[in-house]
Amino acid sequence: MTMTEDIDVVVFDILGTMVDEPGGLRTALGAELPTADDDHLDALVAQWQQYAEHEQQRIAAGRRPYANSELIDREAAERIAAQAGVEDPDAVTRLVARAQRPAPWADSVATLARMARSFPVLGLSNASRAALLRLNAHAGLRWHLALSAENAQAYKPRPEVYRLALDAVRTAPERVLMVAAHAWDLRGAQTLGLRTAYVPRPAGDPPTDSDAFDLTAHSLDDLMTTLTGGPDQAVLHRS
Repeated sequence: MTMTEDIDVVVFDILGTMVDEPGGLRTALGAELPTADDDHLDALVAQWQQYAEHEQQRIAAGRRPYANSELIDREAAERIAAQAGVEDPDAVTRLVARAQRPAPWADSVATLARMARSFPVLGLSNASRAALLRLNAHAGLRWHLALSAENAQAYKPRPEVYRLALDAVRTAPERVLMVAAHAWDLRGAQTLGLRTAYVPRPAGDPPTDSDAFDLTAHSLDDLMTTLTGGPDQAVLHRS
Protein backbone atom coordinates (compact mmCIF):
# COMPACT_ATOMS: atom_id res chain seq x y z
CA MET A 1 0.00 0.00 0.00
CA THR A 2 1.31 3.46 -0.87
CA MET A 3 0.42 6.95 0.30
CA THR A 4 0.11 8.32 -3.24
CA GLU A 5 -3.65 8.77 -3.00
CA ASP A 6 -3.36 10.51 0.39
CA ILE A 7 -0.73 13.10 -0.56
CA ASP A 8 -1.09 15.87 -3.15
CA VAL A 9 2.16 17.78 -2.56
CA VAL A 10 5.54 17.09 -0.95
CA VAL A 11 7.35 19.98 0.76
CA PHE A 12 11.04 19.64 1.64
CA ASP A 13 13.18 21.52 4.08
CA ILE A 14 16.45 22.35 2.30
CA LEU A 15 19.23 23.39 4.69
CA GLY A 16 20.49 20.25 6.38
CA THR A 17 17.86 18.04 4.75
CA MET A 18 18.75 18.37 1.07
CA VAL A 19 22.19 19.97 1.38
CA ASP A 20 25.09 19.63 3.80
CA GLU A 21 24.84 23.05 5.44
CA PRO A 22 27.60 22.50 8.06
CA GLY A 23 29.86 21.05 5.38
CA GLY A 24 29.36 24.16 3.26
CA LEU A 25 30.28 26.39 6.18
CA ARG A 26 33.33 24.26 6.93
CA THR A 27 34.54 24.49 3.33
CA ALA A 28 34.04 28.26 3.32
CA LEU A 29 35.94 28.72 6.58
CA GLY A 30 38.71 26.36 5.51
CA ALA A 31 39.29 28.38 2.33
CA GLU A 32 39.82 31.57 4.34
CA LEU A 33 41.71 29.93 7.22
CA PRO A 34 43.96 27.35 5.53
CA THR A 35 46.09 26.81 8.64
CA ALA A 36 43.13 25.98 10.91
CA ASP A 37 43.00 22.35 12.00
CA ASP A 38 39.88 20.18 11.97
CA ASP A 39 38.94 20.86 15.58
CA HIS A 40 39.25 24.61 15.08
CA LEU A 41 37.12 24.52 11.93
CA ASP A 42 34.47 22.41 13.67
CA ALA A 43 34.35 24.91 16.52
CA LEU A 44 33.96 27.83 14.10
CA VAL A 45 31.13 26.07 12.25
CA ALA A 46 29.35 25.51 15.57
CA GLN A 47 29.90 29.15 16.52
CA TRP A 48 28.45 30.37 13.20
CA GLN A 49 25.38 28.15 13.50
CA GLN A 50 24.81 29.00 17.15
CA TYR A 51 24.92 32.71 16.33
CA ALA A 52 22.42 32.30 13.48
CA GLU A 53 20.07 30.23 15.64
CA HIS A 54 20.30 32.74 18.48
CA GLU A 55 19.46 35.66 16.20
CA GLN A 56 16.54 33.80 14.64
CA GLN A 57 15.20 33.08 18.10
CA ARG A 58 15.53 36.77 19.01
CA ILE A 59 13.53 37.66 15.91
CA ALA A 60 10.87 35.06 16.75
CA ALA A 61 10.60 36.48 20.28
CA GLY A 62 10.21 40.04 18.98
CA ARG A 63 13.54 41.18 20.44
CA ARG A 64 14.94 42.02 17.00
CA PRO A 65 13.28 43.18 13.78
CA TYR A 66 13.31 40.65 10.96
CA ALA A 67 16.68 40.27 9.23
CA ASN A 68 17.15 37.81 6.40
CA SER A 69 19.62 34.92 6.47
CA GLU A 70 22.22 36.74 4.37
CA LEU A 71 22.47 39.57 6.87
CA ILE A 72 22.70 37.17 9.81
CA ASP A 73 25.35 35.11 8.01
CA ARG A 74 27.34 38.26 7.33
CA GLU A 75 27.21 39.17 11.01
CA ALA A 76 28.42 35.67 11.93
CA ALA A 77 31.22 35.88 9.34
CA GLU A 78 32.29 39.30 10.64
CA ARG A 79 32.52 37.97 14.19
CA ILE A 80 34.56 34.96 13.14
CA ALA A 81 36.87 36.99 10.89
CA ALA A 82 37.56 39.47 13.69
CA GLN A 83 38.17 36.66 16.15
CA ALA A 84 40.59 34.95 13.73
CA GLY A 85 42.46 38.18 13.00
CA VAL A 86 41.57 38.15 9.30
CA GLU A 87 42.39 41.60 7.92
CA ASP A 88 41.38 41.16 4.27
CA PRO A 89 38.31 43.41 3.85
CA ASP A 90 36.86 41.07 1.22
CA ALA A 91 37.12 37.98 3.41
CA VAL A 92 33.66 38.37 4.93
CA THR A 93 32.04 38.71 1.50
CA ARG A 94 33.84 35.59 0.30
CA LEU A 95 32.85 33.67 3.42
CA VAL A 96 29.16 34.46 2.99
CA ALA A 97 29.24 33.66 -0.73
CA ARG A 98 30.99 30.32 -0.21
CA ALA A 99 28.68 29.40 2.66
CA GLN A 100 25.77 29.65 0.21
CA ARG A 101 27.20 26.81 -1.89
CA PRO A 102 26.77 23.67 0.24
CA ALA A 103 26.91 20.33 -1.52
CA PRO A 104 23.76 18.22 -1.84
CA TRP A 105 23.58 14.94 0.05
CA ALA A 106 24.29 11.93 -2.17
CA ASP A 107 20.62 11.01 -2.68
CA SER A 108 19.13 14.50 -2.88
CA VAL A 109 19.29 15.41 -6.57
CA ALA A 110 18.31 12.06 -8.08
CA THR A 111 15.53 11.28 -5.59
CA LEU A 112 14.08 14.77 -5.87
CA ALA A 113 13.90 14.33 -9.65
CA ARG A 114 12.14 10.97 -9.19
CA MET A 115 9.76 12.43 -6.63
CA ALA A 116 8.87 15.27 -9.00
CA ARG A 117 7.49 12.75 -11.51
CA SER A 118 4.86 11.66 -8.97
CA PHE A 119 4.14 14.80 -6.93
CA PRO A 120 4.51 18.55 -7.11
CA VAL A 121 7.65 19.19 -5.03
CA LEU A 122 8.27 22.40 -3.10
CA GLY A 123 11.34 23.59 -1.23
CA LEU A 124 10.67 25.60 1.93
CA SER A 125 13.74 27.20 3.46
CA ASN A 126 14.86 29.72 6.05
CA ALA A 127 17.45 30.90 3.50
CA SER A 128 16.79 34.32 1.99
CA ARG A 129 15.38 34.54 -1.53
CA ALA A 130 18.74 35.44 -3.08
CA ALA A 131 20.64 32.84 -1.06
CA LEU A 132 18.06 30.18 -1.93
CA LEU A 133 18.43 30.89 -5.65
CA ARG A 134 22.22 30.51 -5.50
CA LEU A 135 22.02 27.46 -3.23
CA ASN A 136 19.59 25.59 -5.48
CA ALA A 137 21.58 26.43 -8.61
CA HIS A 138 24.86 25.24 -7.07
CA ALA A 139 23.39 22.02 -5.63
CA GLY A 140 21.38 21.20 -8.76
CA LEU A 141 18.08 20.99 -6.88
CA ARG A 142 15.13 21.33 -9.28
CA TRP A 143 11.86 22.31 -7.65
CA HIS A 144 8.41 23.00 -9.02
CA LEU A 145 8.49 25.88 -6.55
CA ALA A 146 11.05 27.06 -3.97
CA LEU A 147 9.80 29.29 -1.16
CA SER A 148 11.88 31.42 1.18
CA ALA A 149 10.85 32.23 4.74
CA GLU A 150 11.87 35.79 3.85
CA ASN A 151 8.46 36.08 2.14
CA ALA A 152 6.85 35.70 5.57
CA GLN A 153 9.41 37.92 7.34
CA ALA A 154 9.84 35.09 9.83
CA TYR A 155 11.78 31.87 10.38
CA LYS A 156 10.67 28.30 10.78
CA PRO A 157 9.20 26.96 12.98
CA ARG A 158 6.92 30.01 13.00
CA PRO A 159 3.55 28.96 11.52
CA GLU A 160 3.47 31.78 8.99
CA VAL A 161 6.37 30.16 7.12
CA TYR A 162 4.52 26.85 6.61
CA ARG A 163 1.47 28.86 5.64
CA LEU A 164 3.46 30.08 2.62
CA ALA A 165 3.43 26.52 1.30
CA LEU A 166 -0.26 26.00 2.06
CA ASP A 167 -1.17 29.28 0.38
CA ALA A 168 0.84 28.26 -2.69
CA VAL A 169 -0.64 24.79 -3.13
CA ARG A 170 -4.25 25.61 -2.16
CA THR A 171 -4.98 22.16 -0.77
CA ALA A 172 -5.90 20.76 2.63
CA PRO A 173 -2.98 20.59 5.09
CA GLU A 174 -3.50 16.88 5.67
CA ARG A 175 -2.77 16.28 1.97
CA VAL A 176 0.60 18.05 2.18
CA LEU A 177 3.66 16.11 3.37
CA MET A 178 6.53 18.02 5.02
CA VAL A 179 9.90 16.26 4.82
CA ALA A 180 12.79 17.31 7.07
CA ALA A 181 15.85 16.07 8.95
CA HIS A 182 14.93 18.34 11.86
CA ALA A 183 12.30 17.25 14.36
CA TRP A 184 11.75 20.89 15.39
CA ASP A 185 10.83 21.70 11.77
CA LEU A 186 8.32 18.87 11.57
CA ARG A 187 6.76 19.89 14.87
CA GLY A 188 6.25 23.36 13.42
CA ALA A 189 4.55 21.88 10.34
CA GLN A 190 2.28 19.78 12.55
CA THR A 191 0.87 22.90 14.20
CA LEU A 192 -0.82 23.70 10.89
CA GLY A 193 -1.96 20.14 10.26
CA LEU A 194 0.60 19.07 7.66
CA ARG A 195 1.60 15.42 7.41
CA THR A 196 5.24 14.83 8.38
CA ALA A 197 8.14 12.60 7.36
CA TYR A 198 11.48 12.45 9.17
CA VAL A 199 14.64 11.59 7.22
CA PRO A 200 17.88 11.42 9.25
CA ARG A 201 20.94 13.42 8.20
CA PRO A 202 24.32 13.78 9.95
CA ALA A 203 23.54 17.33 11.02
CA GLY A 204 19.84 16.87 11.72
CA ASP A 205 17.72 17.03 14.84
CA PRO A 206 16.40 13.53 15.65
CA PRO A 207 12.93 12.92 17.06
CA THR A 208 12.32 12.42 20.76
CA ASP A 209 10.15 9.73 22.30
CA SER A 210 7.26 12.19 22.42
CA ASP A 211 7.33 12.92 18.67
CA ALA A 212 4.74 11.23 16.45
CA PHE A 213 5.51 11.79 12.79
CA ASP A 214 3.54 10.11 10.01
CA LEU A 215 6.61 8.51 8.47
CA THR A 216 10.18 7.83 9.43
CA ALA A 217 12.59 6.86 6.63
CA HIS A 218 16.22 5.81 6.52
CA SER A 219 16.83 7.90 3.39
CA LEU A 220 15.04 9.85 0.69
CA ASP A 221 15.05 6.70 -1.44
CA ASP A 222 13.22 4.85 1.34
CA LEU A 223 10.70 7.66 1.57
CA MET A 224 10.16 7.60 -2.18
CA THR A 225 9.50 3.86 -2.10
CA THR A 226 6.96 4.21 0.69
CA LEU A 227 5.11 7.01 -1.08
CA THR A 228 4.96 5.39 -4.51
CA GLY A 229 5.66 1.71 -3.94
CA GLY A 230 8.20 -0.45 -5.74
CA PRO A 231 9.98 -3.77 -5.70
CA ASP A 232 12.75 -2.50 -3.43
CA GLN A 233 10.39 -1.71 -0.53
CA ALA A 234 12.59 -0.26 2.19
CA VAL A 235 12.39 -0.62 5.94
CA LEU A 236 10.11 2.20 7.03
CA HIS A 237 7.51 2.57 9.67
CA ARG A 238 4.59 4.80 10.36
CA SER A 239 5.18 6.55 13.66
